[in-house]
Amino acid sequence: MSQGPRSGLAAVSSALLAMSRHLEVRDVLKTIVASARELLDAQYAALGVPDDHGGFAQFVVDGVSDQQWKAIGPLPRQHGILAAMLQEAKVERLADVRKDPRFEGWPSAHPDMSDFLGLPIRDGDEVIGALFLANKNCHKPDGGCGFTAEDEELLSILAQHAAIALTNARLYERSRELTIAEERSRLAHELHDAVAQKLFSLRLTAQAAAALVDRDPSRAKGELQQVAALAAEAADELRGAVVELRPAALDEDGLVATLRTQVHVLDRAHTAHVTFDSSGVRALPASQEEAVLRVAQEALHNALRHSGAEQVDVTLARRDGGVVLRVTDDGSGFDPQQTRRAGRHLGLVSMRDRAGGVGGALTVESAPGKGTTIEMEVPGG
Repeated sequence: MSQGPRSGLAAVSSALLAMSRHLEVRDVLKTIVASARELLDAQYAALGVPDDHGGFAQFVVDGVSDQQWKAIGPLPRQHGILAAMLQEAKVERLADVRKDPRFEGWPSAHPDMSDFLGLPIRDGDEVIGALFLANKNCHKPDGGCGFTAEDEELLSILAQHAAIALTNARLYERSRELTIAEERSRLAHELHDAVAQKLFSLRLTAQAAAALVDRDPSRAKGELQQVAALAAEAADELRGAVVELRPAALDEDGLVATLRTQVHVLDRAHTAHVTFDSSGVRALPASQEEAVLRVAQEALHNALRHSGAEQVDVTLARRDGGVVLRVTDDGSGFDPQQTRRAGRHLGLVSMRDRAGGVGGALTVESAPGKGTTIEMEVPGG
């Protein structure tokens, strides 16, 4: 008996430490849910963060496979027990959630749940989420709930620390977004001033050359040479600005963390489920990391904006002494040959240029109705 409280305290401590290790909101949410399910030994756990339109901005589950989650369908609305936890801000401990008068059913692919424990996550007076568990792995008394008052107390402690971790993660993301926005604004100012001057001079010189072509061809030739020089200077200014526009997060966090963050943001912002996985990738030279990131961004843009995909998977892995980026979607696909002939490249030309510019290669596999896979391989890593 003496080992029970000790092991319980150790489990709570481990859960709180796990939450404090993450700064990205999505990572914090997943850690909270996984910690709660493990701590209270439940089959299922979920955490919903409400939006302002009667739904959930984010909804994270644990105990449900990716295939099950995809079959369940769109994120739930704020109704039934979920709405009660968000609106009434009180704990709900039920022997059978299906028998509660507020229960409104669930999709056919949804796992069956009975005993239920849920409570709001609060930041002061604001409810910032709803955390709940279902189907405790234990012997349940007839008509009784497997979750106990002690479970309720443990989950309340976890929810208080979850609120702190979630608030800190949000503040971190907002701070970084502001820093990036300020840097973009500064660079845009500098770019405008430098390039605008060059383009203005180029325009005047070209006009002078045009006026001299008929009456003084030799002077016109000199002016055209000046046009070429000014154009080259303007191109240099633009190249320099592009180098400076290398994402701040890439310098601070590296390629893997930056890609993971961007994928999580896209997963929240789109109806498609977007995933990221990485294994064994070390830091690459700055030019290669930027090229890989830009290709990933272009491929994700195409998949999410044009293909109608429901699932988009991004992987980054080592292969034969190099690094391979792979972006796969289950969207409408296309015929690469027809796309090229029609002059619609979907960014494929720029992606190939970026890959080739850092010693890599780009391959595209797609067919109508078969989805698309874009793979970029670079040496090193």
